[in-house]
Amino acid sequence: MHRIPHPNGVVTYAFDNLTDLPVAGHVSTRHGGVSPVPWTSLNFSVSRGDEPERVTANFARFCEAVGVEPSQPVRTHQVHGTAVAKVDWDDAGSRQSATDALITDALGLPLFLVFADCTPILLYDSRQHALGVCHAGWRGTVNGAAASTLWAMQAAYSTDPADVWAGIGPSIGPASYEVGEEVFQMAQAKLPGPDRFFTFPNGPDANPYFDLWQANATQLIDAGIPPAQIEIAGIDTAQQTADFFSHRAEKGACGLFGMLAWLPPTESKQ
Repeated sequence: MHRIPHPNGVVTYAFDNLTDLPVAGHVSTRHGGVSPVPWTSLNFSVSRGDEPERVTANFARFCEAVGVEPSQPVRTHQVHGTAVAKVDWDDAGSRQSATDALITDALGLPLFLVFADCTPILLYDSRQHALGVCHAGWRGTVNGAAASTLWAMQAAYSTDPADVWAGIGPSIGPASYEVGEEVFQMAQAKLPGPDRFFTFPNGPDANPYFDLWQANATQLIDAGIPPAQIEIAGIDTAQQTADFFSHRAEKGACGLFGMLAWLPPTESKQ
């Protein structure tokens, strides 16, 4: 990914592998907002104690930075599940309930998700010109949220996985994500070849560390996306709290950053 400072102080990251494709996607950082400590400063969550007026102002600043009308993005009520909502312009400005992924082929319609260690995933079908975004924490990852998003695109738009370009954005990394027995056992039960996604840096009797990046990338590869078309940002939110919120590293005293993506209405990429 590459870092983009905007004139209003907002800083975003964008996927390198999408640069020459007619799709726009920005992952926000914590910079350029109006919220005080501990949400410093571009926080998109009202559920963590920040004032709604500040959150609204933050979202407006993010949208201004990337050239999107703040009333248009489709949002979700995320529940760490695998449900996917297909949306179009009739859904602009709505909040989809109990949904962790959105897909669309509507030109110009922005899709928005929030994160604070979970994995942002963007899927772009370069042939059918369709877009998917997904929020995958450990539950979403082991239950196949990324693949579910791709399958939804196949059903809705006749997407061929060979035509899909994927971006796996900033999230807690394999060197930081220590997990307990519940996560380990669920992954063992549900992921193919799960041992490759876990390490035991503190010894075989200590808690394992989970690699969400590779678990999601492998899921997409197994579903048919060519490995060369998948970008893993490699940005560990727990180790880069100067740029990103991290629920784990900041012990819950933080905000949420976001990913905003859309299909530009013209062939020129925004």
